[in-house]
Amino acid sequence: MSATETATDVDPVLVAVARAMTRIRRRQARRTLGRSAVKDQPQVDLHQIAVVDAVEEGPPPGQEGVTVGLVAERLDIDPSRASRVVAATIDNGYLRRVASQRDGRRICLELTARGVEAVQHAHQSRQAFYKRLFADWSARDQQEFARLLTKFIDSLAEEDVSR
Repeated sequence: MSATETATDVDPVLVAVARAMTRIRRRQARRTLGRSAVKDQPQVDLHQIAVVDAVEEGPPPGQEGVTVGLVAERLDIDPSRASRVVAATIDNGYLRRVASQRDGRRICLELTARGVEAVQHAHQSRQAFYKRLFADWSARDQQEFARLLTKFIDSLAEEDVSR
């Protein structure tokens, strides 16, 4: 509680959420999950896996293809950094550039066979990690957590759009 808050101003639910989110951010900073996704692939760079994930997600509805700009947006990095990481990801054989079918001047990104393999491996590693975490959870609790977490993330996305 800050010096300006009184006991009646504090919502214990919001305090619990804030603390949990802080703990998640700290764990994310350690990149525990990311490192586990590539632990048996030491040559794979975590930044490139993030790019491959962003491309694998596909374009938003109504948009053709995934561009470097969309990768930058999804990874919340500046376009010049996204361009460098995408170039390295292409150089390592995970992605290829393709001309847009609608506008030949527009360049889109797509996964190569190596990229598909890398993203599948990352998904399998993450799912194994989550499975270990959920080992003592009931199926109902797991489903409810997935539903609420998805709802929370959707709310974050809506908040980003409204700003």
